[in-house]
Amino acid sequence: MSAQRPKALFAMESPQLVSDLFGAAARADLERFVRLDDLVLTPDLLGVPPSTADTEILITGWGAPSLDERTLAHWPRLRAVVHSAGSVKRLVTAAVWERGIRVSSAAGANAVPVAEYTLATILLSAGDVLRSARDYARTHDMLAARPRGGVGAFGITVGVVGASRIGRRVIELLRPFDIRCVVFDPSLDADQAAALGAQLLTLPELLARSQVVTVHAPALPETYRMIGRDELALMADGATLINTARGSLVDTDALVAELAADRLRAVLDVTDPEPLPPGHPLFSLPGATLTPHIAGSIGNELRRLGRHVVDEVERFVRTGDLADEVTSPDLARIA
Repeated sequence: MSAQRPKALFAMESPQLVSDLFGAAARADLERFVRLDDLVLTPDLLGVPPSTADTEILITGWGAPSLDERTLAHWPRLRAVVHSAGSVKRLVTAAVWERGIRVSSAAGANAVPVAEYTLATILLSAGDVLRSARDYARTHDMLAARPRGGVGAFGITVGVVGASRIGRRVIELLRPFDIRCVVFDPSLDADQAAALGAQLLTLPELLARSQVVTVHAPALPETYRMIGRDELALMADGATLINTARGSLVDTDALVAELAADRLRAVLDVTDPEPLPPGHPLFSLPGATLTPHIAGSIGNELRRLGRHVVDEVERFVRTGDLADEVTSPDLARIA
């Protein structure tokens, strides 16, 4: 098998990222199926070295170059791009499809920590834990900071906007809890939603009925600010909006107005703009919890992405197939 191993090249922001993605065992498994180039193609390299011309499999990650016609010309034998992160929209161009190069994404693997972050946030939001923690730190008054009113996860309705990989996994993770799931996604019918474990609603119905709304739709022209002033007004007093998808799906100014009125809560791992400028109201509004785009794979979660790449490379070398292939038509509907 060793004489037939195709040449593979890493293209991502740094050799350190390669190490973070691929531990010793994963790298050894990868080298059973490909010959790894010693070079890591990073953004600071001036041009693509001619020594990489025999590359057949490109293993990409954050910081990889756009694969336009000029870049692809350096690799006349390239057959597959295996991406170690989620979206490939910034990576692939029409030239990739014209060359017949196959593309795979680790979006499914990256969905796992995002869904887990969302589950944790739903449960904390239902108990008004995040707000209570901020009030306690500010006042040092235990009794005054305790949650008030109808808090808790028992019997609440969680609205999932978008039956994406992440949205579906969130619904799955919520099944053991005494929580009712509703979903909005134009691509689903009622039977398909029921099979997932959720009731299909229109977006206005979902917003009006849910105590927690979590956004998992792709960033498309059709979804730009899909949750704006009118949509936020439908949410019940004290409801929480969670966004781990893209900041552009929510009208930031409209959300700020609702938070300033102390009517809604929000947990935002993404914002529009991103990053927010210093002094932005979202940093100081009591109902807002901001995290710095950490819901996806970080730390040891990166090893899951690396393992996914190893499995995809093995599958492609052995069979010519990809389990998580992305095609040109897919780009119009995915994140």
